[in-house]
Amino acid sequence: MTRSYSNVKLLLFGTGVGALYGIFIRLAFGSHSLNQFVGVMSVAFLFVMPFVCGFLAVYFAEIRQQQSVAVWLLAPWLTVLGGCAVMILFLIEGWICIIMYLPVGLAFSSIGGVIAGLIARNKRLKRVGSVTTACILFLPFVFSPLESSLLNRRDIRTVENVIDIQASPAAVWDQIKTVPRIRKHELQRSWSHRIGFPDPTAATLSYEGVGGVRQASFDGGVLFIETVDVWEPLHRLAFSIHPQTAQIPNTTFDEHVTVGGPYFDVLRGEYRLEPLPNGKMRLHLTSWQRVATDFNWYAHLWTDAVMSDLQKRILYVVQQRAESNRIAH
Repeated sequence: MTRSYSNVKLLLFGTGVGALYGIFIRLAFGSHSLNQFVGVMSVAFLFVMPFVCGFLAVYFAEIRQQQSVAVWLLAPWLTVLGGCAVMILFLIEGWICIIMYLPVGLAFSSIGGVIAGLIARNKRLKRVGSVTTACILFLPFVFSPLESSLLNRRDIRTVENVIDIQASPAAVWDQIKTVPRIRKHELQRSWSHRIGFPDPTAATLSYEGVGGVRQASFDGGVLFIETVDVWEPLHRLAFSIHPQTAQIPNTTFDEHVTVGGPYFDVLRGEYRLEPLPNGKMRLHLTSWQRVATDFNWYAHLWTDAVMSDLQKRILYVVQQRAESNRIAH
């Protein structure tokens, strides 16, 4: 019983040190004085930092008392979850960033925990454990200044969704050129909305034809100015998109996921109507996005998924309205 209680204290100490280290790195990487050298939207923060947190959580416990492999894998999660809880509690990060961070944070903290366990258990490596730990503590600061020149990329992503609508081309066209106020019950349930992305609310059009300006609005003060550059009635509508980033309140998006910011932007949108042999209309909705991070291979998984979820919701509203108008007439 005493041994078990002692081990719990060791684990709590280790995970506490790991969590405090993670919080310190977040505050340091987010400070204006260090922002030109290191940043939160970096491989050093998203991947290396949780690795170090997990390492610390296990190492301080393992050198005093042998732990199981399950502890190596799972104890580091407490450092990540504890740090995230503090970020949410003190409004340092929003739910969107936390949800996107957790998969890699938990995975890399476990890797750090396993490495720490192997080092602490190996007698030869244990002799230089303090030196190894000191070197690992500085990994985020060493890696971050180097990664931008090596890893930063600017990718253009394309996301397309389609829906079949039992209505005439004119009925569908009427629902896409402008969008009257969308009521909450018209929207499908959405996982992206639950983690913080705002609902679409309406889209107006200054005049019909090339050069017309659509204003697509969302909850939370989010507004997109869309300039029509393709106008083919009953067939195709396309437009460039300019998010009004400066007008978006800080309470809607945090700085790391703001549309039109340095890491993500929506560039173009297009509706295309395709007649089907069965008399239905297939409506295509395509968007083009810019993703510019040091970890685009991971970031685009989220941006593609969020855009696809949003487009499906918009297409559903168009479908329901077009089909309802057909029945009404």
